[in-house]
Amino acid sequence: MTSEGWGTPPVEPISQHYIVCGGNALAHRLAVELVEHYDVPVVVLVPDRARDHAPRIEQLEGVAAVVEYTSVTEEALRAVRVETARGIAFVDGNDQENIHAALSAQGHNPAIRIVLRMFNQRLGANIERLLRNGAALSGSATAAPAFADAALSRPNSVQVGDRFLHIAYDDDIRSDRLCIVADRIDRQDLGRIRLLPEQEGDSASFVRLASEFGDDGPIRSAAEARRAAGSGSEALTGGIAALQTLRGDPAVRIPWWRRLRWRLLDTLRFFTSVRLRVVLITALAAVLLAFGLLWYLNGNVAWTLYTALLDLAGAAQPDQPGEPGGTGGSWQRVAQVVITFCGITFAPVATAIAVEVLASGRRGQPRNPGVGTRDHVVVVGLGNVGTRVVSRLHGLGVPVVGLESDPQARGISAVRALGVPVVVDDGPLAEQLRRARLKHSRAVVAVSGDDATNLEAALEARAERPDVRVVLRLFDDSFASHVYATLDNAASRSTSYLAAPAFAAALMGREVLGTLSVFRHVLLIAELPAELGSGLIGLNRHDLEDSGGVRVLAVRLARSPRLYQWRYADRSRALEPGDSVVVAATRGGLARLNTTLAAGG
Repeated sequence: MTSEGWGTPPVEPISQHYIVCGGNALAHRLAVELVEHYDVPVVVLVPDRARDHAPRIEQLEGVAAVVEYTSVTEEALRAVRVETARGIAFVDGNDQENIHAALSAQGHNPAIRIVLRMFNQRLGANIERLLRNGAALSGSATAAPAFADAALSRPNSVQVGDRFLHIAYDDDIRSDRLCIVADRIDRQDLGRIRLLPEQEGDSASFVRLASEFGDDGPIRSAAEARRAAGSGSEALTGGIAALQTLRGDPAVRIPWWRRLRWRLLDTLRFFTSVRLRVVLITALAAVLLAFGLLWYLNGNVAWTLYTALLDLAGAAQPDQPGEPGGTGGSWQRVAQVVITFCGITFAPVATAIAVEVLASGRRGQPRNPGVGTRDHVVVVGLGNVGTRVVSRLHGLGVPVVGLESDPQARGISAVRALGVPVVVDDGPLAEQLRRARLKHSRAVVAVSGDDATNLEAALEARAERPDVRVVLRLFDDSFASHVYATLDNAASRSTSYLAAPAFAAALMGREVLGTLSVFRHVLLIAELPAELGSGLIGLNRHDLEDSGGVRVLAVRLARSPRLYQWRYADRSRALEPGDSVVVAATRGGLARLNTTLAAGG
């Protein structure tokens, strides 16, 4: 490893290139995006040529140079010719380091396009104001919804206006779908999937597909379509996927009463210890039984409630010797005594809770999942992605338990601040999963930074619970294909694969609204404005979709900018200044559109 301030010699004179700073998985995917889909010269600045993804980055065809510096210093920026570059992306290091490096790059080249990865999105939004031409993105925030939704067997969605776009498969496809986005879906061979296949050239098979599932065709299941097309129809082999809209975010499939019960129990566990909970629950049960007895003896709910509340407050008036036994006799007296003593118990218990929370700082201390934890999601790995996944699940009202082997992991404190129980242990993974109450869980999401660890977590979970749903974070595509082929009720996602297209588009000055997964493939949803000088001016829907890899989903006209016109029917109308189009695109399709826009500018 080189020491700070020393690196490889500066690259050969180069200009109009793009710089990627980092040696992690996201840097690797981003370099691939820029080289393969945008066909631009790329220089990569890595902290160590022998570690992480740096060796694989060096093997990429099209990368102009790989430069090694332990940190992004002034000398390192000069070595990668930042003064002549068109754009630079900082996708490694912490938020503070990336902010400092971004401002340094802007000082060397005021016109350069800057994209930096930041975990703190609020800080990132403020930093964008300091950059003349920059954007701050969170790779974990981009990818986390896909992991959370996969754990819940819920369609991942992207919001556009007042609608939510999501992917539907086979029999779930409705007649009001926007378009077919993939065919030839085969879990045994994911490489056969065609994402937004081209409609020109060798398009006969897709024409047959369109006749079955096109805008005017009937909806049939994949099996019915294959039978209708004949066994020789290659296009309909396997399943299909379509893009659909919903008026609201897809609902979480957990009954409201279960979520309410979990919230109440979780809040009780957060503010109380085991002993206090036993006292509270016992006293509450005794009060409820005594209240029921009073009601039974008197038959008057209002009077019973009045008496019970006075007894709880210690304001009961005891019967005097010689007085009648009252309407309920001796049993009424017993019930009132029970309520009064339980009321006396509640006051010191409330004081103990206040002392425990405020004085002992319980909020930041470890909390293991309780015996009542049910129907929850176990998240293995509390790095950036794991923390985002936990936050999203918790926000949806889904019970969740974190699991982390490194006690210094940055996400532990953030997850505990939400009141989510965390198992912190570096022992055998099977034991950790047992402590996380795997046998009562609904899914396991393994999102550590190591593929082998994630696979181990999935296999250990299946050994204990053969029916549990598993979601894995895997970088290697062939590794993921084997997982899909051998494991049922499983899903695989790659954080870098989901985030890299958005970073590449941002580096080109375009904003991606979101990404949708079709197994290991990525569909990008973007809105492109037709600005003066833009290459979009004068193009129509047919022009945009002609080269393949792009589908126009909606149009916003300059005269009605708040109205999204879905399935815009006029394919011949040319875009005018002020219009904008919402497209679904492959990575290559969006790259071609960005090239068109750049040529027009």
